[in-house]
Amino acid sequence: MDHSAVRSRIAITLPEPATPPERTERHGIQSVDRAITLIEAIAEAGGETTLTELSHRTKLNISTCHHLLSTLVQRGYVAKVPVRRSYALGARILYLSNACLRQVDLPARAAPFIEQINEKTGETVHLAVLQGDAMMKVAKRESRHPVRVDTGALGKTDAPHATASGKAMLAWLPEDDMKRVLAHGMARFTPKTITEWPDLLEALRHVRRNGYAVDHEEYQPGVICVGAAIRDHNGAVVGAISASTPTMRANDEHLGLVREQVVSAVRALSAELGGSGSQVQRPPAAAE
Repeated sequence: MDHSAVRSRIAITLPEPATPPERTERHGIQSVDRAITLIEAIAEAGGETTLTELSHRTKLNISTCHHLLSTLVQRGYVAKVPVRRSYALGARILYLSNACLRQVDLPARAAPFIEQINEKTGETVHLAVLQGDAMMKVAKRESRHPVRVDTGALGKTDAPHATASGKAMLAWLPEDDMKRVLAHGMARFTPKTITEWPDLLEALRHVRRNGYAVDHEEYQPGVICVGAAIRDHNGAVVGAISASTPTMRANDEHLGLVREQVVSAVRALSAELGGSGSQVQRPPAAAE
C-alpha cells in the first residue's frame, strides 16, 4: 500500500499559515541583516552563547548586539538565560521551523511511523507540533483494540505540562520558552497532574536523561501515555510522537513495547530531518 493509503487512515490537520509580516522600510535593512546575523551566530554556536562571544563572531560592537538582542528577545526569536548570562534561540524560531516543515509535510512524513507504532502496539498514536507558543495535535491514528483511549479532537492542547508529547517537547526548550508556552498556568486535570514549577523542571530533567516522557494518569484518569520529541539537524524540537494506553493494558511488558516503538520512530524520523537520531530503517508505507 502506498503513502496515500497510510495517510487515509490517519487523521491529519495543519496549522493555519502565519500572517505575513509588515514590509520593512529601506532604512531598516541594515538592522534586519544584523539581527539575522545574530540569530545565525547563536545557531552556529550550538543554540546558546554569550554577548561577548556574539560580538566577536559577528564583528558588531557589544552595544549594537545588546540593542538588537533586546528586540529579538521581546519578539521571542531569542531567549535570555539569566543563570549563565547567555542568549539562546527562542520559541519563535521553532515556529518558523514548523512553518518550513509544513512545506515538506511533517504529518505525511510521520504517517508510516505512526502506522507502525499503531500496528505493533495496537494503541492510539498522536503527532504534535509546537506552533509559536502553542502545542498542536496535528495527526492521530486510533487504537486497534475494542477498549481504547478517548484522546479528544485534533487541534490546540491546553495541557503541555500534563501530556507525554507536551513534556517531551518542553524538555528541550530554554526555560524562558517553557514559561512562555505555559504562560496561562499549569491547570490540574487529575490528582497526579504536575502543577508546581520546580516539580515540572525535575520531571523534564528525567525526560532529557531518558529520551522520552511518560504521562502517568496526569491528563486523564486511567490513561498512560509515552512520548518522545522529534528534532531537526540543529537539535531544535519540531514535534513529538506519543502513544496512549488504558491502565488495564499497561503492564511492564506492554509499556516497554510502547516505549521502544515510540523512541525508535522518533529517532528514525529525526534522522530523516537531519537530526542525530539513530539510523533506524524507515518503516514500510503500510503493514503487509
